[in-house]
Amino acid sequence: MKPIFHSFLESIEDIQDGSTIMVGGFGLVGIPENLILAMAEKGVKDLTVISNNCGVDDWGLGLLLKKRQIKRIIASYVGENKEFERQLLAGEIEVELIPQGTLAEKIRAGGAGIPAFYTPAGVGTPIAHGKEIRNFNGKEYMLEESLVADFSLIRAYKADRYGNLLFHKTAQNFNPMMATAGKITIAEVEQLVDIGEIEPSHVHSPGIFTQRLIVGKQEKRIERRTLRP
Repeated sequence: MKPIFHSFLESIEDIQDGSTIMVGGFGLVGIPENLILAMAEKGVKDLTVISNNCGVDDWGLGLLLKKRQIKRIIASYVGENKEFERQLLAGEIEVELIPQGTLAEKIRAGGAGIPAFYTPAGVGTPIAHGKEIRNFNGKEYMLEESLVADFSLIRAYKADRYGNLLFHKTAQNFNPMMATAGKITIAEVEQLVDIGEIEPSHVHSPGIFTQRLIVGKQEKRIERRTLRP
């Protein structure tokens, strides 16, 4: 059985200043909204954040950015966050932008215990500066080191008490791989069900990768609302 928390603040109590955290989601889809709110309330700072992007100005990781809790972010794009763009251009935050597929593979490799891998993505661009380049079968590849974190904050649709997780549709983005790459994975879930209610073939992330569970209702904001004229 996995520990089931009833307070989001208590679930992140041991995340300290200077921690490296992975945060699941893509834009505002599949983000651990309540865990991020708890991080903002706690005020933990000097964080290194690994995430696809940094939310929007007033939601998701944008809340931590606005409060200057993030020292460094490793992401694949700036997204809709104007404050992220401003801090990046002003040199107020350390940013490492990585091609999205490479970012995903760096996380997956970290969770699999693979320290590094070669990829053609980014060869011949500023991303390759200072990195080892090798030629395989007449094509150049550069060495990318994998990523791991002290904590992974993820969001799942269902969990059982063993910590087996099922993600809903596009929430399968970065959440499953981040579950494997954090020393401590905290899963914010919409539903906690009895053992056996999740079919084994439907388990996206086995319970061995989950250390803590907490149930929370999500607001599920829309990043950019588009309507017909």
